[in-house]
Amino acid sequence: DANEPNGSGHLMDFLDEPFPDVGTYEDFHTIDWLREKSRDTDRHRKITSKSKESLWELIKSLLDAWSGWVVMLLIGLLSGTLAGVIDLAVDWMTDLKEGVCLTAFWYSHEQCCWTSNETTFDDRDKCPQWQKWAELMTGHAEGAGAYVLNYLLYVMWALLFSFLAVSLVRVFAPYACGSGIPEIKTILSGFIIRGYLGKWTLLIKTVTLVLAVSSGLSLGKEGPLVHVACCCGNLFCSLFSKYSKNEGKRREVLSAAAAAGVSVAFGAPIGGVLFSLEEVSYYFPLKTLWRSFFAALVAAFTLRAINPFGNSRLVLFYVEYHTPWYMAELVPFILLGVFGGLWGTLFIRANIAWCRRRKTTLLGKYPVLEVIAVTGITAVLAFPNPYTRRSTSELISELFNDCGALESSQLCDYVNNPNMSRPVDDIPDRPAGPGVYNALWQLALALVFKIVITIFTFGMKIPSGLFIPSMAVGAIAGRIVGIAVEQMAYHHHDWLIFKNWCRPGADCVTPGLYAMVGAAACLGEPRLMSFYPPIVMDFGKGLNGGPRGKAPLWAFLTQDPTRVEELEALIKDTDYKGFRVVISRESERFMGFVQGRDLPLAIRKSPFKQDGVVSSSVVYFTEDAPLLPPTNPQPLKLRRILNLSPFTVTDHTPMETVVDIFRKLGLRQCLVTRSGRLLGIITKKDVLRHMAQMMNQDPESIMFN
Repeated sequence: DANEPNGSGHLMDFLDEPFPDVGTYEDFHTIDWLREKSRDTDRHRKITSKSKESLWELIKSLLDAWSGWVVMLLIGLLSGTLAGVIDLAVDWMTDLKEGVCLTAFWYSHEQCCWTSNETTFDDRDKCPQWQKWAELMTGHAEGAGAYVLNYLLYVMWALLFSFLAVSLVRVFAPYACGSGIPEIKTILSGFIIRGYLGKWTLLIKTVTLVLAVSSGLSLGKEGPLVHVACCCGNLFCSLFSKYSKNEGKRREVLSAAAAAGVSVAFGAPIGGVLFSLEEVSYYFPLKTLWRSFFAALVAAFTLRAINPFGNSRLVLFYVEYHTPWYMAELVPFILLGVFGGLWGTLFIRANIAWCRRRKTTLLGKYPVLEVIAVTGITAVLAFPNPYTRRSTSELISELFNDCGALESSQLCDYVNNPNMSRPVDDIPDRPAGPGVYNALWQLALALVFKIVITIFTFGMKIPSGLFIPSMAVGAIAGRIVGIAVEQMAYHHHDWLIFKNWCRPGADCVTPGLYAMVGAAACLGEPRLMSFYPPIVMDFGKGLNGGPRGKAPLWAFLTQDPTRVEELEALIKDTDYKGFRVVISRESERFMGFVQGRDLPLAIRKSPFKQDGVVSSSVVYFTEDAPLLPPTNPQPLKLRRILNLSPFTVTDHTPMETVVDIFRKLGLRQCLVTRSGRLLGIITKKDVLRHMAQMMNQDPESIMFN
């Protein structure tokens, strides 16, 4: 009917056919948790209703229900595989700095000697198949010349590895630097960082993590493994629209991926789930708990199947202590706890000061030069000391080990009593031999070296974790204290403090246990460096004295329609993050809310969604199109992008209530009304800015520009 008004019956209903990209978020913005939850509810309701129509729709609904478990399985498999590959590659490249296996150059030192039939018990770390570089090049394994050549090649390999690592990060994936855990926390809280979990980041982080750890820098791979696992989770999210099109559901997967990352880093599936639940996740429903545990288990079993450490264990630091600790040992344990707190305080303050200083120095302008300089200093100072020359993981493993009859470390060089006849796993305390005393001063130098160099290493533009260096500092200090207590108990067993629990010839002190306690004490404190996002708020008396956002003084009217060109001009002249929709200018009766990003996207996409939409087309937000003359162009319906139920509070709502609303519901903004009239909009950044002003801080110092 030619006289029928446009839009009365032939318009496409955009409630069922959304605009492309509408509802997405800009980079460095927060998501709307309520909107994402509502979207998922609508999607699930639609799938459930369709499942009753046919067998195929029922199968599709079942596949949708099981897609979460499939994603968890894939995350566990890939995370475990990558962790195993990283561990094997790090072992090989770390040993490559000192020598090479002649039978198979891809073997590490330990693997090379495993295959040797000529390795003896006394020289278990030496085998003809493994040769140091000086021996391979000159034929001489001993002497000053061989030492200098091995020293030089050790430094050259370290510089090469670090240069490749920082170059790859700088050119291909700048987001691959650092630990990644603070940024993962921020993303899981609802923040958008495009590309941080992308494919290139995953590839470059995996490769450069191997290079950075192998270079001998004072950093670990455990923290970055969480970032790697979350990249895996984001990769598999893109395969399922259920997660790729819903930022809230995506973060459920990323929470599980973080648990899988900790699981393969420390061989602790339950610990990974607890870490994700307590430390990094913002939204953690019950189903995510079980799926996280499943992903962590799959990752752990995959790593176990690869067996990168060659001990059929998930971790390198596997030890068993056969002697219990005694109440009197709480005193040195407390001292180690105090040391851990002091170390954490020193590291945090010194590292923050250095990071600020870095911005004004030449090294801050040239990150490649900084990495090369720190690597060179580290390698030059580390090589002479056997406890700093080896990888940090191997050092911690040796410090944790108890001294049994089969140990060849100089830490176990005790004076043996030839008349002793005891089982090999029950060796009594003995006087320390020259090897132990030699190891003590080397460990003391290693402790000072690790404390200082870690401060300057963490924060460079390469993948770097803080867990392992912190554990190393604590383990060294703990082993030194453990040996001191052990020798004190041996030589002064008649003292009152030792008399009740340390008999002559008894095994009463375990130095390895002290190393483990020291590592645990030092591990916790530097983790305070992690950034806890995003809401840390104060309390006010009410919204009258609190922050108030801006709402544009315009409205979309059904009686007085707005045209597309008018909206385009409004968008061009303003920078509002959201727009209110009211019934009329006179009543200002609130109708709904439109995101500032969605409006220009919908207008831009409208000609592709519907023919006949031009600049003079009328825009409306109601179900039915307005009555227009037949000569008017096709109107544009934007009800699809209208939020009909935004969260609102009155201007008399207590500020502490608003704080709880933002924190617990994850809101991006909250509308403020009085007697049904809209007064303004409060965003998350408005509240943070207001709280900064309350604490006499620069409000812009905590905001992204």
